[in-house]
Amino acid sequence: MSDSSSAEFVRSTFFADGDKTQEVIFGNRICDELGERAKSFGTHAYLVTDSGLSKAGHPQRVCRILTSAGIKVTTYDQSKENPSDSSVQECAECAREAEIDLIIGLGGGSSMDTAKGCNFLVTNGGSMSDYWGINKTTHPMLPMIAIPTTAGTGSECQSFALITNDQTRAKMACGDKKALPRLTLLDPELTLSQPPLVSACTGLDALAHALESAVTLKRNEKSMRHSQIAFHLIKENLPKIFDCPNDLNARGKVLLGASHAGAAIERSMLGAAHSMANPLTARRETFHGMAVGLALPAVMDFNASDRTVRSIYSGLSRAAGIAQDGDDEMQATQRLISWVRFLLHKAGLLCSLGKLGFETEQIDELAADAADQWTASFNPKPIKISDFKNLYGKLFHEVSYEASFPISN
Repeated sequence: MSDSSSAEFVRSTFFADGDKTQEVIFGNRICDELGERAKSFGTHAYLVTDSGLSKAGHPQRVCRILTSAGIKVTTYDQSKENPSDSSVQECAECAREAEIDLIIGLGGGSSMDTAKGCNFLVTNGGSMSDYWGINKTTHPMLPMIAIPTTAGTGSECQSFALITNDQTRAKMACGDKKALPRLTLLDPELTLSQPPLVSACTGLDALAHALESAVTLKRNEKSMRHSQIAFHLIKENLPKIFDCPNDLNARGKVLLGASHAGAAIERSMLGAAHSMANPLTARRETFHGMAVGLALPAVMDFNASDRTVRSIYSGLSRAAGIAQDGDDEMQATQRLISWVRFLLHKAGLLCSLGKLGFETEQIDELAADAADQWTASFNPKPIKISDFKNLYGKLFHEVSYEASFPISN
């Protein structure tokens, strides 16, 4: 088993696609440089994180780094899983009282979304429903630094905050270019504190981001480049984390892959697998990664009837060494889908809606909600409520997979 001293990374600094509104820095212990780098953004930082990370000691370390650089810090560690408008309002109220000039999001996607949501409300007022959509702010926003401690959502490379409406439980995608973190620090060591279940769920979420963003209607040259890099890094290294949780080299590469997948989403959005996952999370608070991982192979199979999508899937399958010599596009695609199903089983997650506590009587309302999700409109193949009903129905039955499927080369 690898330990943290055995992994080596080449430090890298880059701007996403040459867009100098965001700098991304990757490397072991890069978080130690936070204080000096934060000086160029503000003098009073609002650190948004969660209580679990406080128990692990990460926020305390960040506070020490910032204060040693002369930056005042106010900490909010009450970020909640699947943040809602009301929870973001609470975070924003504390920020207003502190009179901060810089926001730092530390944690997983929920902390990042809470930090971004807070930025919307502190600078532009109102409620999160006012920003449901794209570029609805009228005033400047505060600079934000993102420091992910999970390798999954890719929120650190996105300008969107995903916030739940308190009344309807609908997921509101609130996006604005001004909400994109100005600086993202990718420190692999911070991900070592993840419990196995969190590693599995966030890793599958990152995989879904890579595969969905590669085929959406909004896909483009830049997004597909990020999707391909993300898939390669995740495919080669996520299984290693399942087998060896302390493999820091693998963790770092999955973290980097998740961020590339986030950059892909920023440019191409997501599809029907995420549309199906959101109602599952809203109704039973199913872990997002578990929900989207379960839906992903069924949606890929649905999309594979589209010739262009099949060509993209088969290309990924061949490049990753999943397809075999002589496979045609459909065979290569089906091997990719089989590999995703195998990975879901390898992750040890529940693989049917029944095991997650859902009843077949809920299919109609789940399908209606999925069809209303914004991401459904970007799915490469038109998808109707009847299609969602069929797909949810399939998720009540565990699908067989090849037990000897090769996970990596």
